[in-house]
Amino acid sequence: MKLFRTILPPAALAASFAMGAPALAFDQADLIKPIDKPLTFVIIPKVIHPWYEVAAAGGEAAVEELKGLGIEVEVIWDSPPQADVADQNRRIETNIGRQPDGLAVSCLDASTNTQLLEEAVAAGLNVITFDTFCSDDYPFVGHKNDAQDGADLADLMAEKIGEAGKVGILSGSLTAANHVARVKGFKEAMAKYPDIEIVFEQPDDDSLEKAVSLTENALQANPDLKGIFGSNASNPIGAARAVVNAGKAGEVVVVGMDDLPETLQFINDGVIAGVKAQRQWDIGYWVVKYLVAMNQNHTIPHEHATGSQILNKELIAE
Repeated sequence: MKLFRTILPPAALAASFAMGAPALAFDQADLIKPIDKPLTFVIIPKVIHPWYEVAAAGGEAAVEELKGLGIEVEVIWDSPPQADVADQNRRIETNIGRQPDGLAVSCLDASTNTQLLEEAVAAGLNVITFDTFCSDDYPFVGHKNDAQDGADLADLMAEKIGEAGKVGILSGSLTAANHVARVKGFKEAMAKYPDIEIVFEQPDDDSLEKAVSLTENALQANPDLKGIFGSNASNPIGAARAVVNAGKAGEVVVVGMDDLPETLQFINDGVIAGVKAQRQWDIGYWVVKYLVAMNQNHTIPHEHATGSQILNKELIAE
């Protein structure tokens, strides 16, 4: 015996409902949970830093928008004073116990951070990573193409120093995946220029003061130094300060990351040749928005790429 299934055309299907056939009860809108209480989100960056202040401003803008929708959100930034893996992990662990409605982490050490993020998810927390990518297991908001940023800055420096001379690297935090990738990209691109020699590479641990000191030492040890690459937002400022103090502005080319106000001033003054700038305001904004969406049971993108762009004196003047 053969079984036949009849597929009704739309008109016939509509007629069948008109004749009293039961309507389906499932409604996708029922999947969305109303927010009926104030929400608390904890954001844990790598370190206290002006870069994250811009991200926090984006988050506050999202909070204000949400107020207009009747959703109250408190955002707590629990920031380590130094880029210290153990300190950051303690903060992550402590905040898991506090059971916030959302937890966002900028990974300083992927291997240990992800173990704690697994615990956070197991405890029922909504988890997002931001700024520094650490694992495909968690949604990410930020910029991942860090090696290309390093390569682009290597090419910029090579152009500015005539493809010859001694250069140095301020490598940031050795456990931060984005810093490591930028240095890798920079060194690989510099291999194209046989007359450029990398004479020092030192971690500054995302400390502006340490970047100043390391650059001062490098300038003393290498009076013919032609360029310095900074792998984060702190060290191009630190390098530029040291170059100015040494009276070598215009002689030593500085390149690096991000567009903090002091960085922009150094670019305008001709001390920093250029940077790759990220969109950290956007990062903070979307972290808050997506954590709210997760509490509502909305779907969110697994990766929101915010990108980067080159900034130099000419582009700033436009």
